[in-house]
Amino acid sequence: MNMRLIGLDPGLRKTGWGIVDFDGSRLGYVACGAISTPISMAIAGRLAILYGGLAEIIEIWKPNSAAVEETFVNKNASSALKLGQARGVVLLAPALAGLDVAEYHNRAVKLAVVGTGRAAKQQISMMVRHLLPTADPQSADAADALAVAICHAHHTCDRERRALGGSLI
Repeated sequence: MNMRLIGLDPGLRKTGWGIVDFDGSRLGYVACGAISTPISMAIAGRLAILYGGLAEIIEIWKPNSAAVEETFVNKNASSALKLGQARGVVLLAPALAGLDVAEYHNRAVKLAVVGTGRAAKQQISMMVRHLLPTADPQSADAADALAVAICHAHHTCDRERRALGGSLI
């Protein structure tokens, strides 16, 4: 089972992306980064930049599957609405490229990478660098996206084992 997975951490200002190769037992770092949109631009233009950037990344790196982190619901209604619009684009881009798109709660991502669902951002970044020694994410958004990809690899492996009737141990 050789797969290329893309993890996505949605945001309107910055959407992190991270790509890993997974062979069923080992993870390999491929690439990561963040797509930024100008705050001064109208939301429609920002969403177009986000979609175009994701479509290009998917075309270049050709992942087999995608995973998106479920976003924290903000108390500010305007911010939550804008984040929801960005999240919609982040879900749409891989789906239009024909990829299966999984979603993971941030606690599931933290648990898969750090071992606790209440890990701090610094712990996530440190463990991503430990699990993917050649990775050097330049932003928290890219590190978080790699964490989403790692979580997706763990869950993909578990689903494959269950489908084959194997044990999870």
